[in-house]
Amino acid sequence: MDIKVLFKDKQDEVAELFTSVFASSEGEEEGKLIGKLASELSSNIDNKRIICFGAYKQQSLIGSIFFTRLWFNEPILVYMLAPVAVDTEYQGNGVGQALITYGLNDLRDRSVAVAVTYGDPSFYSKVGFQTLSEDIIRAPLKLSMPEGCG
Repeated sequence: MDIKVLFKDKQDEVAELFTSVFASSEGEEEGKLIGKLASELSSNIDNKRIICFGAYKQQSLIGSIFFTRLWFNEPILVYMLAPVAVDTEYQGNGVGQALITYGLNDLRDRSVAVAVTYGDPSFYSKVGFQTLSEDIIRAPLKLSMPEGCG
């Protein structure tokens, strides 16, 4: 598996992956919605505000993640990890964890102070995230789970 930073030219490939993965797990409508989000994020990749990483097996994109810069009053570099997709054929094989680890290491190299995400703490804790309450960092929208990870 080869993991690398992706650029705008991979927009269609990334959108197709997210559409397929989320349609498979959440239904066709959700797949289209997340695919559209991934396409919009991909069209704005600048490797500063929006960073995208992809995992390839031979020439096929099998996983992808986005990190988006969050802005606060304090001069601190904070990024949100979301969304994440791994081809259904490769799920459960460590592709997602490898992508996240690669992305977090890249962010450290960029002197990023904090990375956060909203998702299952039992999964994200495997790659170093810790559970945070909304008292620490407020979610932009109401959460279905009352905590995120940082």
